[in-house]
Amino acid sequence: MAVPDPLTFGHMNTFPGLVHGVFSRAGGYSTGPFSGLNVGLSTGDDPDIVARNRLSMLSSLGVPRAIFLNQVHGTDIAVIKSEQDAVDAVFNGQGGAPSKIIKADGAVTNLKDMGLVIQVADCQAVVLYDPQKEVIANVHAGWRGSVADIIGRCINTMIREFGCSPETIRAGISPSLGPCCAQFINYEQEIPNTLWQYKDRDRPYFDFWQISRDQLRANDVLDKHIETMGVCTRCRTDLFYSFRANKTTGRFAAVIALKYRDRNDG
Repeated sequence: MAVPDPLTFGHMNTFPGLVHGVFSRAGGYSTGPFSGLNVGLSTGDDPDIVARNRLSMLSSLGVPRAIFLNQVHGTDIAVIKSEQDAVDAVFNGQGGAPSKIIKADGAVTNLKDMGLVIQVADCQAVVLYDPQKEVIANVHAGWRGSVADIIGRCINTMIREFGCSPETIRAGISPSLGPCCAQFINYEQEIPNTLWQYKDRDRPYFDFWQISRDQLRANDVLDKHIETMGVCTRCRTDLFYSFRANKTTGRFAAVIALKYRDRNDG
């Protein structure tokens, strides 16, 4: 089944060596509560159908292989510098599921034709790209990740492991739970008071889009290099999976990959 073109970030579309996209739930082979392009294996969907969805998604981008993380709402960032780092953990649609799944909530690589995939259904996927060092990252930022500043941890990993400069990094924030729907009744126990400035004045609703933007800026990413798609997943279950709205549901994906440039590109 054809996979519609993904949403993309305008400031990343200008780089010929980069492909990326945030895929809606449209297309795909899943049915029932997972109807559409479900790429999540932990949802209860048929694993074989999920594998077909994943392959269709990657093929639509021209990405031959990818890392799908075991996301646990932690703060670990996987560093993939060599083929050995990714061995047994790569999904390429051949030979069934990978024998190893990396447990982390973010990944950084400089390998070409290696997609980094984050799977979400209300949480943010934050894609990062340093065009100077040719390094990419993808981060799973739920509310726990935001509290722990997983975005900052990922940027620091890019600096430490690859020599990246935050001022050159481009960042994109996927559709996710918007300030209209990010209700936290027990916020006094769950969210530190340093983030209460992002709460609606009258209701326990938080603006995690702004939190992520400010965390990027606090780690020296330039405001002009940050794009937020600004689509609330709970409001748009016709387009995206939302755990808050449906509980039993699928996961949509954000993908980023460095491509080998064609020799004719110069």
